[in-house]
Amino acid sequence: MRRRTLSLLWSLPLLTATAVVSTSCQTTWPRRMPTGEVFPAVRGTSLAGQPVQLPLPEPQLLLIGYDQDAQFDLDRWLLALDASDWRVRTFEVPTLPGLVPGLLSGTIDGGMRRGIPSEDWAAVVTVYDDAEAIAAFTGNEDGLTGRVLLLGADGRVRFFHDRGFSVGTLKKLQRAAAELTGDER
Repeated sequence: MRRRTLSLLWSLPLLTATAVVSTSCQTTWPRRMPTGEVFPAVRGTSLAGQPVQLPLPEPQLLLIGYDQDAQFDLDRWLLALDASDWRVRTFEVPTLPGLVPGLLSGTIDGGMRRGIPSEDWAAVVTVYDDAEAIAAFTGNEDGLTGRVLLLGADGRVRFFHDRGFSVGTLKKLQRAAAELTGDER
C-alpha cells in the first residue's frame, strides 16, 4: 500500500504538469457558421493506419469532435444516420489541436482503437498536424458538441450544425444530402 501511495504521489506532479502544458498549448476559436465556404485541405490518418486527405472529391459527411466528451453527441448522430439508411460517405474526425495531443497521438489513437471495432477504423480519421485549420474553420469553443459538416464534391460546406443532435436537424441534413446527391428515395 505504501509503495502505491508513493507511486501516486510521484505521478501527481507529472499529471499536473501534463494538464498545464496541454491546456496552455491549445487555442480556442469562437464558434462560426462556415456554410458556403470551402473546407480547408487537411491531412489525417485513419485508425486503420491509412493517410487520408480531406476533403475528398466526392460528397461526404464529416463528424468532427474536439473533445472526448463530444463522443456522446457524435454517437447519437451515427446511430440516427445508420437507422435512416444514410448513403453519403461519412468520416468521424477527432480533431486535436495543440502540441501535447500531437506528441501523444500514438497513445490517443491506440485508446480509440480499443473502443472502436476494427471494421470501423477506416472511417475514423484523426487529425493532429492540421487540427488548428479545422478548429479555426468551425470554431472549437464548447467542444462538448460535435460539428456536423456535409460537403459537396467541391469541398464546399452545404450543411453545418454544432448544437447537438436533434431529429429535426437530422431531417434538415437528409434534405441537404438529397439535394446534393439527387437521391430522392
